[in-house]
Amino acid sequence: MMPRILVIDDEPQIRKFMRISLTANGYEVVEAENATQGIEAARTQSPDLLILDLGLPDLDGQEVISAVREQSEVPIIILSVRAQELDKVEALDRGANDYVVKPFGVAELMARVRAVLRPHAAKGGDEVVKTGGVQIDLTRRVVTRDGVELHLSKKEWELLEFFARSPDHVLTHKEILKAVWGPAHTDDTAYLRVYVNQLRQKLEDDPAQPTLLVTEPGVGYRLKARD
Repeated sequence: MMPRILVIDDEPQIRKFMRISLTANGYEVVEAENATQGIEAARTQSPDLLILDLGLPDLDGQEVISAVREQSEVPIIILSVRAQELDKVEALDRGANDYVVKPFGVAELMARVRAVLRPHAAKGGDEVVKTGGVQIDLTRRVVTRDGVELHLSKKEWELLEFFARSPDHVLTHKEILKAVWGPAHTDDTAYLRVYVNQLRQKLEDDPAQPTLLVTEPGVGYRLKARD
């Protein structure tokens, strides 16, 4: 069956463009022109993914994220003209999985769609995440790069494990720090950068130009998972 994508946007031309682009890439598209319709469609249409604009006529898209999260863990990609860091962080903190700023390239958007729809770790068996030449075995707690086992400190492993359990998702500084270091450390972004850089030294071909553990400027980080 084709993955079903719910597009919530009040601009008819954007919905038409999204419908054409997504259909051409093998997706079924459901549309909603406002927040009320979108929340109802999220409940009744069982979408595999939501693409959501924040500037809706009846309710701000940030509230839509919260409303959907009360009933579902369906992935959400924000597609918005709002490029401010605060808007991005709020959307991600409310439960969005990714954030794309308009105008956008179709190829990039399709890559983001594939990323959030990509199955994560296998259920019921070994949980393994692969990115480039790096393989992260979450069950055995073993990390290899090009077949060679890497030695990580306890905190490096905890940080990498947190990334690996949400591959291809933007994780904010606040949620990373809270999960790995605890609620008292949610402002210690400099400390987080130190550990991210340590991981990059071990994972990346060129730590100065990371391609696996990438920075989302002003927001957080993303572990890029690759087949």
